[in-house]
Amino acid sequence: MPHDTYGISIDRHVFEQHMHLLASTQEVNVVDLFEGRLITDPLRIAITFDDGYKDTLMVAAPILMRYKLPFTVFVTSSFILSQGSLYLSPGDLRELADFPGVTIGSHGATHVPLATCDEATLWKELYGSRHWIEDFLGRPVNAISYPHGSVDQRVAEVASKAGYNIGLTSRRDINAAQRNPLLLCRTEIVAADSERVFRQKLFGAWDWNRWLDRDPMGQPGAMGPGHNPNDERAE
Repeated sequence: MPHDTYGISIDRHVFEQHMHLLASTQEVNVVDLFEGRLITDPLRIAITFDDGYKDTLMVAAPILMRYKLPFTVFVTSSFILSQGSLYLSPGDLRELADFPGVTIGSHGATHVPLATCDEATLWKELYGSRHWIEDFLGRPVNAISYPHGSVDQRVAEVASKAGYNIGLTSRRDINAAQRNPLLLCRTEIVAADSERVFRQKLFGAWDWNRWLDRDPMGQPGAMGPGHNPNDERAE
């Protein structure tokens, strides 16, 4: 996607190559984020986007629809309301939410690092964003992606009280069966990822990166002893 300069955005042609590979790889099962932990196929992939950029609707969604791949978009409510040119407008968000296989989640109210917030601010960020999205779209919002990957046990506990039952961190790893569903790991796909690297990431070859990230669960990486091959990965 062409919206930023940090190496995370992916050219639409590269993105389509990645999605074609994903859709044609028989060893993986692309699932809705909420279905992943209920399906018994060996490798389950959930596709996610953060922030609520306009090109998620204009560029990514048509490609994903073509390949019939479900995905989740985590939006920051203040970004949607800002009417900025980079972000989905309220009308865009409603249009995107109506696509088949699309789930809308929260990415906080103002995109602040949640672990640094006091209790009152944390509640506004978590509950306020969820409440606004639910009221606007008229459907439940049960998942959050923590802005900046800023999360600890306190934030996860408040997220649960605010009504979320799935939370995504920025820690890179496969999610073992015993993983706290409010502290799920993800694998980041960036602009420089060739098809070869993309496939490697799908199958865990880059999961050594987890050692660079603090685990908010306070446990060793899930690829250590007790790793379950029937695990779920969120991209």
